[in-house]
Amino acid sequence: MATDRATELKVLRPEEWDGWWDNLVRAFGAGAASPEERELDKSLTEFDRSLAAWDGDQLVGTAGAFSFRMTVPGGALVPAAGVTMVSVAATHRRRGVLTSMMRRQLDDVRAWGEPLAVLTASEPAIYGRFGYGAGTFQLHAEIDTGRVTLALPAGTDDVRLRYATPADVLAECEAVYAALVPRRPGMLARQPGWERVGLLDPESERGGASELQCVVAERDGVVTGYARFRTKLGWGPSGHDGTVSLEDLAALDPATDAALWRFLFGIDLMTTLTVRGRPLDDAWQYMVSDIRRCRPRFRDSCHVRLVDVGTALTARTYQAPVDVVFEVEDAFCPWNAGRWRLTGDSKGASCERTTDSADLSLSVRELGAAYLGGVTLLSLAAAGRVRELRQGALAEASVAFGSPVAPWLPHGF
Repeated sequence: MATDRATELKVLRPEEWDGWWDNLVRAFGAGAASPEERELDKSLTEFDRSLAAWDGDQLVGTAGAFSFRMTVPGGALVPAAGVTMVSVAATHRRRGVLTSMMRRQLDDVRAWGEPLAVLTASEPAIYGRFGYGAGTFQLHAEIDTGRVTLALPAGTDDVRLRYATPADVLAECEAVYAALVPRRPGMLARQPGWERVGLLDPESERGGASELQCVVAERDGVVTGYARFRTKLGWGPSGHDGTVSLEDLAALDPATDAALWRFLFGIDLMTTLTVRGRPLDDAWQYMVSDIRRCRPRFRDSCHVRLVDVGTALTARTYQAPVDVVFEVEDAFCPWNAGRWRLTGDSKGASCERTTDSADLSLSVRELGAAYLGGVTLLSLAAAGRVRELRQGALAEASVAFGSPVAPWLPHGF
């Protein structure tokens, strides 16, 4: 649908934030956010990295980009633009507003020197055309704790658990989280203020459940893990039928992890444990007596976009030696298009422009999907999205790009 005048993109000013946020909420069809959530979101907004689309004096589009650092295979923290708050008013759909914001944003990210852009998508089909590929997935489950038991590793009984007010142990919990960040690709180093996100607890959003609760795990007096959760008591014809909803769980060692899961399974009057947004390789799946009664399922989580192919591929390591030339297609960010030679191993890597013959042909979307090690190039090739030009190159690169642990984005943004 054409428009008579062009939409103008401007950097968001602090005095425009309330209208900008209200447009975002309306575009997502949501009710009013709680005052606590609104205040926190405003405090986290990076105004110089946020865009507003204007049709005259009417605000019709929003987009932002947090300045994150994300763990990549090998443990390095790489600057990544966390694309967020993207919306277009329903009155201005199909007028190129989203495309213009994505164009401006990726140009900005490149100028900021950030090799990656990442996002969580409300509608995954939207972002592939801008070069984003689903690079991490998350596990959900509804566990029948009345019928499922746990087989626990050695040392579980050595872990001490205690209840604590979430805010009172925030520093200890954040120390646990920080220690885990370099261990798993996809995790984000907390920027100042982001620790408050895990404590958001407006009564209006509890759905009848309890206030946020926290249990801390200790070994030899040192905090080694925590779980944040809510409980909701229910009653049925056979008696109690309550639900535990896990909000967050982190542990530094297997025994601590097992002790926290055992606790969640054993809370009085509860028969269901609801789990959301966990890593695909979460260890509890291999402790349970009956995985079918846990009803596991998964969905996409972090979508990854290589803004600078050479810098991004150099920033990570590779779990097997690799020497491969990629022919990269990238119509939206043409500075990435062409041939790149990647050489690397577990100690480091280099990715440079080359005129050598290509071994593999793919788009930047496939590189984004495979970048964190959770999606294999072999799988993408089987779907027709990667083409092998030199025999053997596909298997070599696919193994090298892998990760020993599943990449995981621990929270949305």
